[in-house]
Amino acid sequence: MNIAIIGCGTMGMIYARNLGKMPGVTVSAVADLIAERANRAAEACGAAAYTDWEQMLEEVKPETVAVCVPTYLHKSFTLELAKRGIHIICEKPAALTLEDAKAMEAECHKHGVRLFIGHVVRFFPNYRNAFDQVQSGKIGVPKMAHFKRFASYPQGVDLWYHDRSKSGGVIMDLMIHDIDYACWLFGDVESVYASVTEPSLSGMEYAQVTLKFFSGAIANLTGFWGYAGPFTTQFEISGTGGIIQFDSNQVQSLDLKIASEGVQRAAVQVPSSPTVHDPYYNEVKYFIECIRNGSEPLVTAADATRAVEIALACERSAQTGQPVQVGGNAL
Repeated sequence: MNIAIIGCGTMGMIYARNLGKMPGVTVSAVADLIAERANRAAEACGAAAYTDWEQMLEEVKPETVAVCVPTYLHKSFTLELAKRGIHIICEKPAALTLEDAKAMEAECHKHGVRLFIGHVVRFFPNYRNAFDQVQSGKIGVPKMAHFKRFASYPQGVDLWYHDRSKSGGVIMDLMIHDIDYACWLFGDVESVYASVTEPSLSGMEYAQVTLKFFSGAIANLTGFWGYAGPFTTQFEISGTGGIIQFDSNQVQSLDLKIASEGVQRAAVQVPSSPTVHDPYYNEVKYFIECIRNGSEPLVTAADATRAVEIALACERSAQTGQPVQVGGNAL
């Protein structure tokens, strides 16, 4: 598989490191407007570095491209790559609007290329194991779930995360992981109710969402940008016959986190995993296998589009202070 990477920020580097050690895959080139970032990613995977992505495509002719650019650029790059007959692995969320997400799906279908959106939570061992336990009936009929996701406020040279028109804010960028996972567990969402704080001067942004499913299940989701501690995820899934709980910080009687001035953090925090290959490695390897054998992926483009639709419904609910109906027809 001849693959290239466009965008060499935090996620682009994760792709570069993982693809660089993946058997049967050659990372032929990487591209980023900032030469220093492109060179760093190229070194990580033994590829050529470009600052002009179109020149890169013309010269190396990749079969697949990993799109790791800011969210507001996902649609434009996906449409251009699809027209060139190139398969696409794009970071989440698919797009900032439902119309753009649908357009990406349609263009890829039109040109006969595959589109994969990186909802990586489905590939984290604890989350996958919890899903399997629920599916097996170990906790009876699932009725209620709570999901929490805490991260420091994203930083970066261009600060695009700080612009809601480019990142979508804490719901679209951070909480969408748990939105997708909750839909994987419980099916179609009937309605949402949400509240979101306005970003503070210190960059703190907090969202609370309740999802009501047609199955009768309820999921409460919390997303927090501005957390003083390490990237933290927690979930609790309750059923008629039991409960599943997970805390990425493990069990502690009391854990106090105090914000400190001058603490250096990564531009964007990403969760870690103790497994030999991290979930990002397993995710992209799986997507490549789907391209090779033509199989239907664990996360479809329609799943990613539905997550965008629900995130936008949450934003509308937060703006109006009222529940918002989502609907139940599969996209």
